[in-house]
Amino acid sequence: MSTAMNTELTVTIWPGLTPRLLRTGDGVESVADYLAAGGYRPQSDDESFLAEIGRAGLVGRGGAAFPMAVKLTTVRTASLRGQDTVLVANGEEGEPASVKDRWLLRHRPHLVLDGVRLAARIIGARHAHIYVSDVTSAQVVQSALDDVAPESLDGITVGVFTVAPGYVAGEESAAVRAINGGPAKPTDKPPRPFEEGVGGLPTVVSNVETLANLPFIHLHGAATYREVGTDASPGTFLATITGGGRPPGLYEVPLGASAAELIELHGISTDQVHGALMGGYFAGLLDRRIVDGTMDHESLRALGSGLGCGAVSVITDECPIAVAASVLDYYDRENADQCGSCFNGTAAMAAAAGALRDGVADADDVARLQRWSMVLRGRGACATLDAACNIAASMLAMFPDHVARHLDDQCPSCRRGAFTAQRPFEVEAL
Repeated sequence: MSTAMNTELTVTIWPGLTPRLLRTGDGVESVADYLAAGGYRPQSDDESFLAEIGRAGLVGRGGAAFPMAVKLTTVRTASLRGQDTVLVANGEEGEPASVKDRWLLRHRPHLVLDGVRLAARIIGARHAHIYVSDVTSAQVVQSALDDVAPESLDGITVGVFTVAPGYVAGEESAAVRAINGGPAKPTDKPPRPFEEGVGGLPTVVSNVETLANLPFIHLHGAATYREVGTDASPGTFLATITGGGRPPGLYEVPLGASAAELIELHGISTDQVHGALMGGYFAGLLDRRIVDGTMDHESLRALGSGLGCGAVSVITDECPIAVAASVLDYYDRENADQCGSCFNGTAAMAAAAGALRDGVADADDVARLQRWSMVLRGRGACATLDAACNIAASMLAMFPDHVARHLDDQCPSCRRGAFTAQRPFEVEAL
């Protein structure tokens, strides 16, 4: 089942799957349609619903896969002690290769708002922020807020906060810092937002797609939620698929689905696949073993990669060394310019990978890149440097033959004209 959202993106539901997050109707889902489908169902027992989220096994869809029930419980405990709390729905979506959050905000704003309502009730928050950088998303959500009755949101006030787009702007402490009046750049931890967030209050920062799963659990229960997916990775997720010379696609996929089937569904023969850029950019490069994997956290972790935010860029004709060099250049440009280890580390790794791509690196350059990819991890205020380390380390580990060819300046693909992109595999504004 599929529907073209526009000429740039095709939205597709996994064959045989009853959709939970996507819908095939044109335009923005109205509040009337959402209510008719059971949305904004009254909630009377927040503690029981929190337990149901735990039984459902919902984990974050922003990249970290942290258990949602644990995140909510931490701030709920502060609320039960009498503290005011805040909820932030993070839809900034800084990963260039991902489009899922923008789609949900633009097409199913009431699903997101319902999830915001349910999460805010659990943690005792009376106010929530929808944090975005996409202007159209902000406008659609504001229009949805104008349409929905206050009682549907249980009296919780919701505001839309818009920032300039940027890779680091979507990090949770950057979101808090921006809402508090500062730049959208990460801060040192501790404190973390659940300890001291918006206005100095305990704050849950949760990805838009994660929150959009809560209404299904509320309406159907944990057992039904677990009917799709695997025991360890239950439910569905939104996958943004790019590459292979195909227009980008957004797919609702059962966790545990075959990666090969997903790639074929996108119109790419698995015979063409040399590897993939995983989790947006954060999870790094994976070699051809991607076609033997399944789309869940455990399978991809066993392959030395990760699902991250669910974005997969399939590498066919591109040289993986050139892809890695372009991503490292991106991280060099997009770091927050506030931590020396990241500022200098991303630049050094980008320079080494660029030299390798261009056939002018030697074995010492590769050895330095390998060492940097290990010793620079965990430094800085956010995970940008870790992401750059993932790219460098996975390139070296997954594609040693390509590295060797580049050391001899014998890569046929790069000799014809190396892959370069300011924002590799970007899904542009819709």
